Amino acid sequence: MPDRDYSPRGLYRSRHGVLLGVCRGFADYFDISVFWLRLIVGLGFLFTGLWPGVAIYLVAALLMKPEPVQDVRSEGEREFYHSYVSSRSLGLSRLKAQFDRLDRRIRRMEDVVTSKDFSWQRRFEQDR
Repeated sequence: MPDRDYSPRGLYRSRHGVLLGVCRGFADYFDISVFWLRLIVGLGFLFTGLWPGVAIYLVAALLMKPEPVQDVRSEGEREFYHSYVSSRSLGLSRLKAQFDRLDRRIRRMEDVVTSKDFSWQRRFEQDR
């Protein structure tokens, strides 16, 4: 069940950014205007020389996880998203485990519904 008051405030690279989404991600996280942040970053590139600024920007782009496609509504969803982004095989193994649990539950229900005892019990209850 999703938590109604859950508000994800993670630092992500924005999917709607101009160049790798780093500036928009920081602007969304710190709730400031992306224009001013881009201006500060641009001035930082000019005053420090192009190389250190670009290197820091690329490192930030590599370290920041991409923004989730859908809004994260609970801590469980957030945990799954982070495990999937950091290791796709781990995320896929979690999905497979969830599918296997659901498959076992469905098989148990099918066994109960298709058993001879179930049909006799249903007939007996209908006669009452």
